[in-house]
Amino acid sequence: MKKAVFLDRDGVLNEVLSHRVKFVNSPEDLYLLDGAAEAVADLSKAGYEIFVVTNQGGVGLGFLKEKRLQEIHDHMVELIKEHGGHIKEVAYCPHKPKAGCECRKPNAGMLLDLASRHDIELTGSVMVGDHERDIEAGKKAGCKTVFIGTDETSADKKAPTLQAAVPLILELLG
Repeated sequence: MKKAVFLDRDGVLNEVLSHRVKFVNSPEDLYLLDGAAEAVADLSKAGYEIFVVTNQGGVGLGFLKEKRLQEIHDHMVELIKEHGGHIKEVAYCPHKPKAGCECRKPNAGMLLDLASRHDIELTGSVMVGDHERDIEAGKKAGCKTVFIGTDETSADKKAPTLQAAVPLILELLG
């Protein structure tokens, strides 16, 4: 069994609700946050598999087609790869926010599915997010957790950016 790092997308890897972009509805709307690609590269070089787990209710609400979402994710994976990082897989919940599905964070469905398919030891892994729902999903899956931001959190650790969180993530992975 392997340990892994699960990353939320919006607000951890890329800008959202910024001066440049409100929602990421095309590859051109995706702007990586400063240091995010380098952070993924550092975690990749440390030998951990990196997964992105993201709620994408815009698909269920009809704002975004799944094919377009796949193009956005392919673009993001490529941008990260240019900096030496490797995203093993991007998992997303396409359902409407109140659909009641098991995959939408704060539920742990995406993490449990990835763990089962990729032989991941969840108790040794880390979930990183910028909302308490990300932290809750990580805890439900049995992961250690890191919160990105300055808000109060129930996470194990907290950092202002993904890049600043790398040493904390590596410490939690042991």
